[in-house]
Amino acid sequence: MKIMINTVLGSLIIGYFFGCINPSYIFSKIKGFDIRKYGSGNAGASNVVILIGKKMGLFVALFDISKAFVAFRLAECAFPDAVSGNLNYAGVIAGVGAVIGHIFPFYMGFKGGKGLACFGGTVLAINYMLFAVLFVAALIIAIVTDYICFAPITMAFIVPITVGVIYDTWIPSVIIAIASVALLYKHRQNLARIRTGEELKFHFLWRRQDESERFGVIDDGSDIFNREVK
Repeated sequence: MKIMINTVLGSLIIGYFFGCINPSYIFSKIKGFDIRKYGSGNAGASNVVILIGKKMGLFVALFDISKAFVAFRLAECAFPDAVSGNLNYAGVIAGVGAVIGHIFPFYMGFKGGKGLACFGGTVLAINYMLFAVLFVAALIIAIVTDYICFAPITMAFIVPITVGVIYDTWIPSVIIAIASVALLYKHRQNLARIRTGEELKFHFLWRRQDESERFGVIDDGSDIFNREVK
């Protein structure tokens, strides 16, 4: 099995292009603000939930999952012979490219989202059942720890290893590990905020008032959730 340069570059370009499409940033600009300057400071679905609403946040999450999934399938079709262990590594490269494009979009000054949804979309394209199992596992981790960030941090380690074991090849795993490193890099600030008690907890999705009280705000919490990130 030989990895061709044109396969790598072509797949990476496909993935990066799709990854750069950031609906959270686009919607915030339509509403007259930059989502990266408010709430958690993240250009992704979780911050859309905080600043705009749950329905829009769900749409953004599904869009970000879909763009990695579509990029994977397009690269798979463009380079059908790029196979290792019954897994099309061109698709994996495109999926990782989508994660990188989402995190480092050129038109946003390379300051995008954190890549979890795109990472999930790549896993979905690789194996539907694996995605379902890991989604449930990530949800349990978020509920038990009460912090969303522990889910992607855990998945960053689990996914490359699991893919390598399932498909009996480590080439796709090494490629996926590149996205894992990017995910870990983007979530380092979340860990810092946990240590200082400034990270929003997972239950804010359904008990918003609890978080406003924890931060010493006695109104509806808008001072926390809509505050400008310095």
